[in-house]
Amino acid sequence: MPEHVVAPETFIRFAINIGAMVCLIFGLFYRRYRDKELVTAASLFNVFAFGVLTVLSSVEFSLAAGFGLFAILALFTLRSEQISKVEITYFFGSIAIAVICSIQGTGLAFVAAVVSLVLLGAWLLDHPRMLQSSDGVKITLDKIDAHALSDPDAMRKDLSSRLGVDVMSYQITALDYINDMARINVFYRN
Repeated sequence: MPEHVVAPETFIRFAINIGAMVCLIFGLFYRRYRDKELVTAASLFNVFAFGVLTVLSSVEFSLAAGFGLFAILALFTLRSEQISKVEITYFFGSIAIAVICSIQGTGLAFVAAVVSLVLLGAWLLDHPRMLQSSDGVKITLDKIDAHALSDPDAMRKDLSSRLGVDVMSYQITALDYINDMARINVFYRN
């Protein structure tokens, strides 16, 4: 087959990739978190990764080098703005689907089965009912409590009282003594 002709299998792989990515990013992530910016970034990154990986898998280019390239690109593009653990996980899932679908040498049935398992796992593990009894929120306090670091139990009780929920734990992400502010991730039970 001439080098400039795309094999029909590539179109099938792309269709599996797009279908799986739409299920993951639009069907799961967007419906649960409503973050349009990450949806756009993850879906476009998936398409771009699929294209590059399809080309790389058809030439003499090590798979490890390809993964290294995308790890560097992902870190570079995501370093400009801090994103949550859930967002980075869905973003990585979008890239993983592109990698699974684009690597030549695997059968289409195998690709479809693996992608289906990935989607099923994401649906189950991030299902709203899975961890429905707990949640988290990022807060900023306009005054640093004296016991923020010295007495975690007192701080947890104080946060529970202020927020009106049962605070299970908290994580101080920043203390700003100049402006007397504290940024805290609070994990609480509904």
